[in-house]
Amino acid sequence: MLNIYRRLIAVQIRSQMQYPISFILDAFATGMATFISFITVALVLQRFDHIAGWKLGEVAFLFGSVETAFSGFDPDHFAFHIRLGRLDQLLLRPVNVTVQVLGSQFAMRRLGRVAQGVLVLVISFQLVDIQWTPAKIAFLPVVIFSMICFFGGLFITGSTITFWTIQRIEAVNIFTYGGTEMMSYPMSIYNDWMRRFFTYILPAIFLNYYPALYILDKPDPFGMPAFAPFLAPAAGLGLLLAALAFWNYGLAHYQSTGT
Repeated sequence: MLNIYRRLIAVQIRSQMQYPISFILDAFATGMATFISFITVALVLQRFDHIAGWKLGEVAFLFGSVETAFSGFDPDHFAFHIRLGRLDQLLLRPVNVTVQVLGSQFAMRRLGRVAQGVLVLVISFQLVDIQWTPAKIAFLPVVIFSMICFFGGLFITGSTITFWTIQRIEAVNIFTYGGTEMMSYPMSIYNDWMRRFFTYILPAIFLNYYPALYILDKPDPFGMPAFAPFLAPAAGLGLLLAALAFWNYGLAHYQSTGT
């Protein structure tokens, strides 16, 4: 299945690279939108010095890590399959439906956003004197991978809902695109109800904020257990597995639109 998925993605890449200038401009525009957003934050922090005790380099670490990890399957693309009855075609093929759907779209323009996220993350390393240890160096890729799983789970959940709604529901963007904005800043700036939601309902706080506290050697203002920074893999993989279970439930109860 992984080999089939790799081949499907390769086809997507080759098709988009037929117009290299268009790809370069699209990726550049996507990346610049992300970088301008960071520049805006930097200008604000230059005026006020810090936000809830977090200086520019520390906020850049949060911003860069979450943008590096952000990618996913767009629910609007899957709704297109549902509306036009194209999912019926996928169900007839002797290949896993999930692999076919996930391999049916690979927006290379998002690489521009990822590249800008990596750039901001590297900038944060220059602005903050991080006391690197072998454990921290090994843990950072785990955190990035956990956030990739987290956002992937959110996108898959949003796509699964379209089995019943047919059309894409914009509320999903609150947790996907809105989630990246929320995780780009220290959680201590948010209201109690919001922190509780993103701690006990949707555990986003363990994916970026608490790992950042560990890597940057910052104190925990909420008094969570000492193992809280290391819950990122459980939170990310847990949400992804739950989303895949929901996806399989949606497939089992799928009824064609008749188109």
